Amino acid sequence: MKDIIAELHRLERAVLPVLQKCSSVEDIVKQSGMEKVEVLRALHWLKGKGLCEVKEDLTEIVELDKNGQLYKEKGLPEKRFLEAVKSKIALTSLMKRTNLSREEVNVSIGILKRNNWITVEKGKELFFEITKEGKGKLSKGFDEQVLLEKSFPLKLNEVDDKTFASLKKRSILKTGVKKAITATLTNEGKKIAGSSELKEKVVDRLTPEMIKTGKWQNLRSYNLEAPVPKVFFGKKQPYRRFLEEVRAKLIALGFKERDGPIVESEFWNMDALFMPQFHSARDIHDAYYVKEPEYATDLPRELVRKVKAVHEKGMPGSKGWRYEFDEKKTARLVLRSQDTSISPRTLASKELEVPGKYFQISRCFRYDVIDATHNADFDQIGGFVVAEGLNLRHLFGLLRMFAKEFCGTDEIKVVPSYFPFTEPSVGLYAKHPVIGWIELAGAGIFRPEMTKPLGVDKPVIAWGIGLGRVAMFKLGIKDIRQLYSHDLKYLRNAKHAYD
Repeated sequence: MKDIIAELHRLERAVLPVLQKCSSVEDIVKQSGMEKVEVLRALHWLKGKGLCEVKEDLTEIVELDKNGQLYKEKGLPEKRFLEAVKSKIALTSLMKRTNLSREEVNVSIGILKRNNWITVEKGKELFFEITKEGKGKLSKGFDEQVLLEKSFPLKLNEVDDKTFASLKKRSILKTGVKKAITATLTNEGKKIAGSSELKEKVVDRLTPEMIKTGKWQNLRSYNLEAPVPKVFFGKKQPYRRFLEEVRAKLIALGFKERDGPIVESEFWNMDALFMPQFHSARDIHDAYYVKEPEYATDLPRELVRKVKAVHEKGMPGSKGWRYEFDEKKTARLVLRSQDTSISPRTLASKELEVPGKYFQISRCFRYDVIDATHNADFDQIGGFVVAEGLNLRHLFGLLRMFAKEFCGTDEIKVVPSYFPFTEPSVGLYAKHPVIGWIELAGAGIFRPEMTKPLGVDKPVIAWGIGLGRVAMFKLGIKDIRQLYSHDLKYLRNAKHAYD
């Protein structure tokens, strides 16, 4: 017991004797003369030493809202209104006499007329007169006003439900939660609380004199193993930090970043990618269509003409899709369903450099069934390399580098796939340690039917990666929805991608 007493802080020594008489924090503060924060700190330490038990109770209470304090002092608007119409009075005179706002007057008229406490005479302006029932109400008093004059906060069960609902609607009362903290001594705490050794003087800081004279050796000792409160320092959201790190790595590899609008036309989102307007390939994108405005007005006319010609009649080496291209449909606005919509914008841009390497990180939207690996909105990273002499082996090397660099895994496979705008097309799969094989990326070589109308006659290797799924590898999670979690426990303890 002496060893425990020797380690007690002065705040703990002050609180322990008081706990023999009081249990609530408010009473301990009054009895000890300490600040509330000092009492709470001492109770936390005593609980860690097993000398007391601390309990928290939450009680639903009723408090005054923004209008409550005002009406408590000045009176309810309907009460002040009724007091002003003891004799017939015009609206303008009433408002001057009571200083009620127009809104308060309207509310008061509604309440008083509904209860038949006033009559209203209409002319060039409104006149009011009190009724017999109104005089009776004035003499009896307003129950709501009596309630407001009570000492708040009140317990919820102390207020009539109907009255509370009415006053809450008018921002006079509101609900809240009151936390009541109580503490009781354990058996060990009771023994120590009654000890006279608690009254010994405690030194909480060292002075140069104590060190010089050696007095420090006789001072109280400190328990370095005692629990301390956790401190949560500010840090970036894990997924946000991951996106920034991916961007930094690609820039370091020499890729240039591009961007495009979230609300996109079907032209850039699908048609410029050589996706036919009738083809079922569009079904895989499940686009969200914009209701208003429905159509884009800024499409490049000459480029639309070239894309239309390739769709309808093809080009040397290709027959095209052989259908009548709808120029109205191509202007239809959708939410961007794939990051690849930015690629034709880049390829058609005057800023395009050949050879060149480009990428984009894009928020995309598709109507989908939400599960552990799918979201209705998601992030994609995509891009392309344009240069003379590129082939499929270059693409395979690029995909393997991405899997290794961004997922940290060697367990990958590249399999044949299909995309309307690439030929050949491949899919990149990687093995997640928990949920198994998942698709990370689609890739391929852009078809000439796509690139040549945009003014590019060199081979282009391209890819699109679901960043959320890559983040699942790096962040060690198995449900993609957790990437956007607001759960503080997860956010405080989550590992970062490159920790």
